[in-house]
Amino acid sequence: MIPKVAGWKPDRVSELKDIVGKDGIVGVVDVSGVPARNMLDMRSSLRGMLTMTMAKKSLIRLAWKEAGLSEDNLETLLEGAIQPCVVHTDSLNCYELFDELEKTRQGRAAKEGEIAPEDIIVEAGPTEFGPGPIVGEFNAVGIPAKIDKGAVAIQKTVTVVNKGEPIEGELGLMLSKLGINPIEIGLILMGVIDDGQVLSSSELDLDTDGLRNDIIQATSGAYNLACNVRWFSSVTMPAILSKASSEALSVALEAGVVNDKTASFIISRANAHAMAIAGQLDSSALDEELVAALGAAVSSSGADAAASEAAEDTASEAVAEEEEEEEDAGFGGLGDLFG
Repeated sequence: MIPKVAGWKPDRVSELKDIVGKDGIVGVVDVSGVPARNMLDMRSSLRGMLTMTMAKKSLIRLAWKEAGLSEDNLETLLEGAIQPCVVHTDSLNCYELFDELEKTRQGRAAKEGEIAPEDIIVEAGPTEFGPGPIVGEFNAVGIPAKIDKGAVAIQKTVTVVNKGEPIEGELGLMLSKLGINPIEIGLILMGVIDDGQVLSSSELDLDTDGLRNDIIQATSGAYNLACNVRWFSSVTMPAILSKASSEALSVALEAGVVNDKTASFIISRANAHAMAIAGQLDSSALDEELVAALGAAVSSSGADAAASEAAEDTASEAVAEEEEEEEDAGFGGLGDLFG
């Protein structure tokens, strides 16, 4: 007897065949463990960028075969997927698709019996809970807690569940109260087929920040190298000309070449040397202009010294006054003692 096939199954296979046969990116997403409400929110955030079609693995395999695609590639995509979903996009490349699906990842509270994906660690410190029976509830699941300064505090950092171990009893609920939701849900991309090539999710997970920093560093290094070897281009010319101008000015100043650019520097340096020499001569050997110039310089330095001395004198006087006050207070106390 030939088993009766549900009428909707051929229609779903035909629908899937049309989807996987389209141009663009085809991938498989695992949606296991995602609550219905979260799924609606996730699909809403992705609307207009991709399509998602839920189906059993057997129907996906039939559609894949009818579309003439490689069954080995499909098995690679389905590997590890508990509840598969076929995704298709013609507006995103495979890396953009991965990034958009990664944004749907979020944590939820652990249920009894679920396996910890990583070590679950509770850090020591205060909590937002006031004194009450919750202290006993935390201790009952292995989270050491006590009342400290009118609030519940975790006494020490503790690993309550190791990676790969089941989460038992009410531990998941108590972790959730501390803001620890270890079970990750989301539209987890298993892999895609792009132009006939299978790419796993690990191959699509690019370190874009690291890549950006590498490009910036390489660009900076190339620019410095080009400037140092005097590679002339529209980018390097301003820096090369600026450096050449600065070096030419330094050479001209050392050589004593006088022109519109160097005159002010040379005159300023000569004036400084002249004042230094004049300061070492007797005042009778100087004319009135030099004496006045030197006097102004001496007055300025003298004023600074006087200000410094005045500050020191003020500090000394303050210390002396404090000592006198202490001595007066001490003798007053002795006088009162002996009448």
